[in-house]
Amino acid sequence: MLQATPLTDGWTLRHEGAALPAAVPGCVHTDLLAAGAIPDPFLGRGEAEVAWVGRRDWTYETDLAVTSSHESSHKSGHESGHEQTDLVFDGLDTVAEILLDGRLLGRVRNMHRSYRFDVTGMSGRLSVRFASAYAEAEAVRGKLGERPSAYAEPYQYLRKMACSFGWDWGPTLVTAGIWRPVRIEQWSTARISRVRPLVTVEEGTGQVELVVDVERSRVEVPLTVEAAVGGVRARAEIEGSTGVVRLTVPDVELWWPRGYGEQPLYDVELTLLHGEEALDSWHRRIGFRTVELDRRPDEHGTGFTLVVNGERLFARGVNWIPDDVFPSRITRERYRERLEQAAGAGVDLVRIWGGGIYESEDFYDACDELGLLVWQDFPFACAAYPEEQPLRGEVEAEARENVVRLMPHPSLVLWNGNNENLWGFRDWEWEPRLAGESWGEGYYLGVLPRVVAELDPTRPYTAGSPWSGSWDHHPNDPAHGTHHSWEVWNREDHADYRLSVPRFVAEFGWQAPPAYATLRRALPGEELAPDSPGMLHHQKADDGNGKLRRGLERHFGFPEGDFDRWHYLTQVNQARAVAAGIEHWRSHWPVCAGTVVWQLNDCWPVTSWAAIDGDGREKPLYHELRRLYADRLLTLQVREYGLELAVVNQAAEEWEGAVRLRRMSVEGEVLGEAGVGFAAGGRAVARVGVPRELEPAGPKEFLVADVDALRAVHFPVPDREVPYPRPEFDIALVPGGISVTARTLVRDLLLQADRLDPDAVADRGLVTLLPGEEVTIGVRGWETPAVEAARSALYCMEPGR
Repeated sequence: MLQATPLTDGWTLRHEGAALPAAVPGCVHTDLLAAGAIPDPFLGRGEAEVAWVGRRDWTYETDLAVTSSHESSHKSGHESGHEQTDLVFDGLDTVAEILLDGRLLGRVRNMHRSYRFDVTGMSGRLSVRFASAYAEAEAVRGKLGERPSAYAEPYQYLRKMACSFGWDWGPTLVTAGIWRPVRIEQWSTARISRVRPLVTVEEGTGQVELVVDVERSRVEVPLTVEAAVGGVRARAEIEGSTGVVRLTVPDVELWWPRGYGEQPLYDVELTLLHGEEALDSWHRRIGFRTVELDRRPDEHGTGFTLVVNGERLFARGVNWIPDDVFPSRITRERYRERLEQAAGAGVDLVRIWGGGIYESEDFYDACDELGLLVWQDFPFACAAYPEEQPLRGEVEAEARENVVRLMPHPSLVLWNGNNENLWGFRDWEWEPRLAGESWGEGYYLGVLPRVVAELDPTRPYTAGSPWSGSWDHHPNDPAHGTHHSWEVWNREDHADYRLSVPRFVAEFGWQAPPAYATLRRALPGEELAPDSPGMLHHQKADDGNGKLRRGLERHFGFPEGDFDRWHYLTQVNQARAVAAGIEHWRSHWPVCAGTVVWQLNDCWPVTSWAAIDGDGREKPLYHELRRLYADRLLTLQVREYGLELAVVNQAAEEWEGAVRLRRMSVEGEVLGEAGVGFAAGGRAVARVGVPRELEPAGPKEFLVADVDALRAVHFPVPDREVPYPRPEFDIALVPGGISVTARTLVRDLLLQADRLDPDAVADRGLVTLLPGEEVTIGVRGWETPAVEAARSALYCMEPGR
């Protein structure tokens, strides 16, 4: 039987004669940090102090000794009792040569691939020599010529996580290292080299076709494979190097996205046999479900609607970036925590963005279990990518490996060719600069769809995001396919989200700073101000603070010299902006079939578009997403004919009732009231006109809509024009938190729990209270509750601010 032994111990990191202990998996930066050789690049302006690391060459070394197969140390060679010994790297970042006892095993140049070397009968010093990614990228650029990109760094010239080179939310920390596990594998006769599972279901019957490739050490030996799933077993012979096992599983339970049903998973066990001797095995979990992408043209343009098990979905999505700029630090537990946060916010789709990586199995396992649909970008982002060698062969090889690796996961529902490159070619002045040179189109419209069609025909592929489906339309045309809405954040007011109804909004968002405790940890000793040195260093967006300021000034008085107020208002404005988009677009289902917020998470402490900051703390936006992505949403929308109440029902059951509408003054007086009936069918939207007499007139009035514990509030003017009363409320400690009772209108009340204790977490975000109303805010991790402390951590709208 194949025997695998991890190579995790005894590694050394060397550079210019210096030697340090090395952790494998890991990277140069984490080893240097562990040794105290560099400052933490996440703190202060430490990023700049470690920029030199990415410009150097580094070597990892360990001893590979010949031992008995019964010993647990590093082993290789015939003395183990096996015919072949392989050295297997699941991931090398990025450009390296591998030597054993001075003999060159091979050279590698792709972070997104795994590598296998025959080391049978060999032992000695194992060295993995990493060249600077900068040196490699600059060499390829020199050979193939300059290509345009959104950033000055040369990330498009090698197959490496692009955001290692920095982004408009990320630090420039160019890594190197053995970033995924490495092991010795010993085997005889044959081993399983690849299993490609094709899983389909029709009328309750599941079909599993396992295409099994093997590597042989003895060509003439007859081999069979045996597979089992759902109580069904089957065998097949290996013809040459390939065999196909087919299993029919009756009465399977369907795997559903969260909110639509359960997520049953089936274990697939596959064994490679020589006679009755087991040579190797393969195990994965699968789910039975169908997925389609409806891109049919209609009277509104060209649709983009995910259909799972025949059910058309409004996708409630978030964009995912690597959760740490050093991905080797992300544990299975951390993936699970972050994705549980996503599910807890009502998310049902996670888009893995193309400037990052193909994530580890831990990510997709969690999505399978939580019912989170995965949209997987191929790793191309915001640049023109050369299509010549040495890149072209690497691109196809990595695509083939990762398509097959990820195929078992039922959560994976869409392959996407790239992020913004088709759009960039058309709109970012790339075409004249390229002057006919290759830029990636051949990947997105040729290589990648061919690979997906050949290897994984059970899933849809789209050439890019945004993409209108063909060059017949502008790549970012909101009426066709996917749309990225960035003009609003960059140049306009968030109210302008309501000016269009894209078919699918794959990116949009608004910035806000991280939680206060996150800033305090990341910027120790700094007197915080929006433009203090550390705050500016942890703001990577072009004119980010200027856009934050202009976004605030459209709605609020700018709080000059008051950092705490600025911090609160920017977080409120982020939540308001995203709400403006999602409420509007959800109210237009099924024309609009999804929103994917930029972004769920951060890779370090930074002012960004994230809902969860770099320390894992939830911003007010996170809690707002829980409301916006709930099955049932109540929203008041301004239409050309007046105010409209949209009752959005994404549950399967009909929702009917009567909404209580109250036209109120800011002093708390009810100026008019009515009950308005509605009936929203399952997965449908009911739209009801607001009676003219209830529409608020002028800055002193607003409208409140309530039904089934849901609330929508509409103010007809920006906050800076609303004569809010000075907020008055009472606070009391209650088991597990605090209660707040309003004596006036209290708009957008927020408890910043991390100001009570860095470990404290509140169970809700922004809430608006009418006079006499009470809310209980649960708080975890607050060791010494006190009313005055709670009061100091509560923020809300104030007159003139």
